[in-house]
Amino acid sequence: MRYDLTTLPLTTLMAAIIKAEDMLARLDERVLRHAVADGFRERGHFFDAAGALWVGGELVHVEDLVLHDARMDARTPTHELTIAHAVLRVRRRLWSAEPSWGLEAAGLAALRGDIGEAKDVIQLRPPPLGEPNDGQEDGGDDFGVDFAEIDAILARSDKILNGGVPDARPETIDDPLALVRDEDWDEGERLESWRALIREADLLPPVLGAAVLFDAWERIEPLRRQHWLGGLLVSAYLRSRGKVTSHLFCLNVGLKSVRHERRRASDRTTRLLAFLDAMALSADSGLKELDRLSLAKLQMELRLKDRRSNSSLPEVIDIVLSRPIVSAKMIARHVGVTPRGALNLVADLGLREMTGRGRYRGWGVL
Repeated sequence: MRYDLTTLPLTTLMAAIIKAEDMLARLDERVLRHAVADGFRERGHFFDAAGALWVGGELVHVEDLVLHDARMDARTPTHELTIAHAVLRVRRRLWSAEPSWGLEAAGLAALRGDIGEAKDVIQLRPPPLGEPNDGQEDGGDDFGVDFAEIDAILARSDKILNGGVPDARPETIDDPLALVRDEDWDEGERLESWRALIREADLLPPVLGAAVLFDAWERIEPLRRQHWLGGLLVSAYLRSRGKVTSHLFCLNVGLKSVRHERRRASDRTTRLLAFLDAMALSADSGLKELDRLSLAKLQMELRLKDRRSNSSLPEVIDIVLSRPIVSAKMIARHVGVTPRGALNLVADLGLREMTGRGRYRGWGVL
């Protein structure tokens, strides 16, 4: 599980590193001072969550994710949609926390769901019901429990040999996830091996350090059930290095545009180049998204001319810019009007219908 950093082909990677560094710096500077920065950040969470599932080989529609997040599902949520929403929640949690929180042991434990580890609490097994606890920690002398289990097994064996029917007993499993986890796959050890690389990555340029950490995550595979967490932690790493501070970088948006053969190539140089290209593509996509949102905001604000001062249209503009798609119910709940009133506001702003359906319609900006 050791990831070697001594043979990085810096000469081959230099052009891609310079391009990625430049694109990320341009994007970060624009978002930092942009009028639609808040909407850009929130929309990015949705696009990156859907992209994470795409990179993992699953398809989740962004509109379904938006409706599921608003608890207004048009249909029963799928397993993939539930995972995408988990990615969305983790992104929001990483953005609201300190930049380096997700890379620390406590932060990783919390993101994995290991609450006991996150709080550094050791759960001790309570004493058997009806037996007093003499103050000695459990685990010091378990011979009595072991002999009791052996006696019970012998008693059931004798009953079977004598022609009797053994009593049904429930199977007890200490870890409910033991049935789906590989005991030989030590996630804790693999995760610590990956975290040990962060100190070495700090000696490299930020984008190269992020590329190395992402490639190491793909090679080491610390978490089998939350493999998508690696891309989010790399985005958090870029934020902790001060390379992208205005938002949580949408890495998966660019990874979608890179062919699978390059991302999963056997040659490390090819993989690193693919990741650096993905970073540049994500930044370029972000710059174009800012231009689109700026133009949409300008066009919608032109419709505010000669409107009364207490008009609800400015609030509708805010929610439209912060979501890839909105429904009449979402607008009604956000603004505090009836669904019919929300439809009137949509018509006043001239929003485009995105779904092409007669029911469960959604509107957005292109």
